[in-house]
Amino acid sequence: MKEYRTIKEVAGPLMVVDKVDNVKYEELVEIELQSGEIRRGKVLEINEDRALVQLFESAAGIDIQASKVKFLGRVATLPVSPDIVGRVFDGGGKPIDKGPEIIADKNLDINGIPINPFARNYPNDFIQTGVSAIDGMNTLVRGQKLPIFSVSGLPHNTLAAQIARQAAVKNQEEEFAVVFAAMGITFEEAQYFIDDFRKTGAIERAVLFMNLADDPAVERISTPRLALTCAEYLAFDLGMHVLVILTDMTNYCEALREVGAARKEIP
Repeated sequence: MKEYRTIKEVAGPLMVVDKVDNVKYEELVEIELQSGEIRRGKVLEINEDRALVQLFESAAGIDIQASKVKFLGRVATLPVSPDIVGRVFDGGGKPIDKGPEIIADKNLDINGIPINPFARNYPNDFIQTGVSAIDGMNTLVRGQKLPIFSVSGLPHNTLAAQIARQAAVKNQEEEFAVVFAAMGITFEEAQYFIDDFRKTGAIERAVLFMNLADDPAVERISTPRLALTCAEYLAFDLGMHVLVILTDMTNYCEALREVGAARKEIP
C-alpha cells in the first residue's frame, strides 16, 4: 500500500493529491499528520493522476508538505448482524450507546445501486402510524414513500418519534422494525429521540443513526446511505417489515450544497 506526500492543495473539506496510481472512486483514504494523528476521507473525483479527496474531519492542522496520504483500496461499509436491532449509532455507523462493537455477519457496501421501483410488488399493505391525519387522509402503504413538510417551530420531531413508536403493519406475521436516521440535529434533539425510544420500549425493534449538527458535512451525506443499507439487510436478509424515517432532509440538502460549493459547482 503506497503512501503519498504529494498533497497539492487543501480547500475547506477538500484535498487534492497529485501523482496517484490505481485509485478508485469512493475509495477510503487515511491522512497521517506530522503529529501522528490520523484523519479520514474518501475519493470524490479522479482526473488522470490527480485525486480529489473529501475529508470526514476538519482540515485544520494539515501540513501539505509533511502529511502522508494512504489509499485503503476499499469503500465505506456497514457491519451488520441480527444484533444491530436495538442499537444506537452515530452518523458514521459507530455505536454510541455504550454497547459492544457489532460482530459482523457481513460488511455491506453503503454505495449500493438503487432498487428498480418497477420490480417491486404492487404496494397494498397498510402501515398504521397511529396518526389519524396520515392513516385517514395520506395513508402510508408498504413500499411507499411519504414526505412530511414542516417549518421551524412546529413539532415535527415529536411527530417523527410518534410514528416510529406506534407504526405497525396490520395482519402480517413478519417482525416489524424501524430504522431511524437523524441528520444535522442538535444534541438536545438527539437525546430526546433516544430517551423517547428507550422510555416507550420502541428501542427494542429500532436501529438509530444520529448525525449531530457539529459533525462533518460529509458524514451527513453518508448517514441516510447507512440507514437504507441497514434497512435492506433487515428486509431482504432477515425477512422483516421495515419502516425508514429520515429527518431532517433540509440538513442533508445543506450538506450537499456545502460540499458542492467547496468543489466550485453551481448549486
